[in-house]
Amino acid sequence: MAEFIERKRWVFLGLPWTFTVYKINDDLVTIDQGFFKKIENDCYMYKIQDVKLEQSFWERIVKLGTVVCYTGDTTDKMLMIHHIRNSQEVKDFILKASEAARLKRRTVNMLDIGNGVDLDGNGIVDDIN
Repeated sequence: MAEFIERKRWVFLGLPWTFTVYKINDDLVTIDQGFFKKIENDCYMYKIQDVKLEQSFWERIVKLGTVVCYTGDTTDKMLMIHHIRNSQEVKDFILKASEAARLKRRTVNMLDIGNGVDLDGNGIVDDIN
């Protein structure tokens, strides 16, 4: 069972002077935030639908990145894992682990590419039959 534990870092020299810790394993993504007021946010892997990596110019200089997870979770539709090291590996891990978790739970999402065609351009799908 693989696991990543990363800290949110400042973009300035990549220093870990924040109180946010990200824990990522095969089943769950957990974000622990705060010092005086602690907030713990969890998201199951099978709920993650898509993953994106963002790196600004300064993040690339200090070898950091931000991983954005698009989820079907009710509390957070977009889960942001800010300014972490090994961001490419974390993104790839989340992508593979979320797909494996969906297959394991048999909750694979299919895209609806449409059954009809909008022939007259009015925004209403016309029945071809």
